[in-house]
Parts: sequence; structure tokens; C-alpha cells
Amino acid sequence: MQEKGLDLLWVTSPPNMNYLSGYDGWSFYVHQGLLVSLDAEEPVWIGRHIDVNAARITSFLDEANILGYDESYITDGKHALSFVADIVRSRNLGNSRIGVEMDTHYFTAKAYAVLSEELANASFFDADHLVNWARIVKSGAEIAYLREAGAITDIAMRAAIDAIDVDVRQCDVAGIVFQNLISGHPDYFGDMPDYQTLPMGENTSAPHLTWTDERFKAGDICTLELGANRYRYHAPLARTVFVGDPPDGIKRLAAIVGEGLEAALDEIRPGVQAQSIESVWRGITRRAGLRKESRIGYSVGLGYPPDWGEGTASLAPGDTTELAENMTFHLIIGIWNDHYGYELSETFLVTETGAECLSALSRELIVKDG
Repeated sequence: MQEKGLDLLWVTSPPNMNYLSGYDGWSFYVHQGLLVSLDAEEPVWIGRHIDVNAARITSFLDEANILGYDESYITDGKHALSFVADIVRSRNLGNSRIGVEMDTHYFTAKAYAVLSEELANASFFDADHLVNWARIVKSGAEIAYLREAGAITDIAMRAAIDAIDVDVRQCDVAGIVFQNLISGHPDYFGDMPDYQTLPMGENTSAPHLTWTDERFKAGDICTLELGANRYRYHAPLARTVFVGDPPDGIKRLAAIVGEGLEAALDEIRPGVQAQSIESVWRGITRRAGLRKESRIGYSVGLGYPPDWGEGTASLAPGDTTELAENMTFHLIIGIWNDHYGYELSETFLVTETGAECLSALSRELIVKDG
């Protein structure tokens, strides 16, 4: 904030709110946020009055820094950002340079219009991803949660693989995935995950489809991309399952993707640029005739629906972010052809000497008897 000349920051991204205050309510469908001031010891949480107790329970904030607006802002056509503007003026900050997260999922165009109209003497600046970049290097406690999430993810992935069989419905496999993600590990639970996919057959040719009530049959391919949530920290993982005897083309694709992923993992170490990881992958796979236009990974960690990514560094051409110890990334190779897809991924921690993968599962194409 000091570097950008900001006096005040209005934070509406749920993971950023959690990172700065601990707040962890499932209340982001209404307007809420944190006011962060250079002159204040703590942020100020502002949300719906019925969520005040959630802020008391989950955040570290003093009572004076937890403020709730009443139901008239929900039922009577009043806008919650008018309440926020009143708080800003009451603290003599109406003439401030205010940063707002312009491209977050839950900060609407109407919210910005109301705030800027109500605070006509303030100056507004785009502070999108300012907090996200502060989150990119993880603390020891965050790494512990990510490792626990990785262990839960493995449990759920094994359960999904075991459940896939001829005449089993996709939705029933999805139910098994969610049961295991939430039951978690014998020593710790899993929270509601942000995002899971489990497409089958031709639906695997698109990256973000989920499941239906179709039943598996011999010759079906299924891509599993799932990630456990441990105190909002996610460790995504992707594997591909084939029911029956896979054709040579899919076997060859699996071998190329696996070789490229292994080479990319071997390139990881502090000081290497994010684009270099993608370049190593691309060099190996293009020699084999395989092309992939989208990025092969992104920073990951603390997340709320609809996304577990941090929105910062990408393993992609042109991204010069230097990897540093204790960053975490989801390295995901997704190949989506016209009629089927293939996915393989690892969530990794950058260590002093390389990459620590948070999954213990093998990476080959998984074949189930058809």
C-alpha cells in the first residue's frame, strides 16, 4: 500500500479476507469486506449483521473492528457499500486514496459505482492482486495445511479410482469423492472443496465439465481433477482412468505427457523463472508432436469458490516470476482433443533444492478392467 501510495484498501476477495483476518464464513454471496488502513493496527471487518458472530468466532479481530450492517441493506433496496462509505467518512478517511480489488469475483460493478459516488472526494485505484502477491510465499503453518490437504486428496483419488467400474454411475463416483474429501484423514477433516471435475467419454475433451448419471462402460476414458481443502488450503491433483484396454494413441499420449511433466518437475528450484518450467515441458512434448496452447500451471493455496488458484504467477510463456522457496503451484498438463482428453498434475512446494510433490500417487495412465 505504501509503495502504491494508498491510504486505505477495501478487500473483498474471500481468500484475501481470510489471509488478513482469519474470517471464514460462507457469506460471500452478500457484500462484505475488510477496510485496511495504514493508520490502524487491525483491519475492520464489515458484513451482514447475522454474520457478525462468524467474524467473532473465526477472526482474530477486536470487537471494535467487527461491524455489521442491518437487514435493511438486504431487503429495502439500500446498498451495503453505502454503509461502508459511512464508516469511511466517520473515520475521517473520505478524502483518502483508496485501493479496491477491481477484478475479484464478488466485487460488482454496482458496488464500485455506489462506493465511488458516495465517496466523491476520494481517489480510487485498482489494487487487484495486491494481497494475492503477498500470499504467494507460504508460512510454515500454511505448508502444514497444504501437506494435510495433499494427504486427503490422495485418499479421495484412490477411492475414486477404486470405484470406477463398468455399470457404475459417474455421479456415484462423485459422491464417493466428496465423502472422502470431507471425511478427510483419520487425524483431520477436510472442508468444502472449491472445485472438482469428473467428466467421462467425449466430455473429457473440455476441461471444466463435471459429471452426469451415465454409467461407465468398456472403452470409456475419465479425467479426475480434484483437490482437498484443509482450512481453505487446497492441494489439487489430476489423474486419468481408462476402462478396458486403452488404444495405442492414448498410451502414447500418456507417455509423452508423463515425460514432459517429469522434466518440468526436474527444472524447479528457487530462482528459476515460471516461464522456464513451461519451456522445458514444451521442448520435450513438441519434439513428440504434441502441442498445448494453455498454461501448464499456476500458484495455488488459499481459496474459496469458484477457484483454488491464487491469480498470480502462471507456468506460461512470458511469466518472468522467479520461483522462491515455499511457493506452491499446481502443475497441470491438460490435453483436450476433439473427442477425448487426458490430464495429469501435481501440486508442488518449491524447496531449497527442488520440488516437493504433495501427492504420493503414481503418475501413469490408470487402467481398469472393462
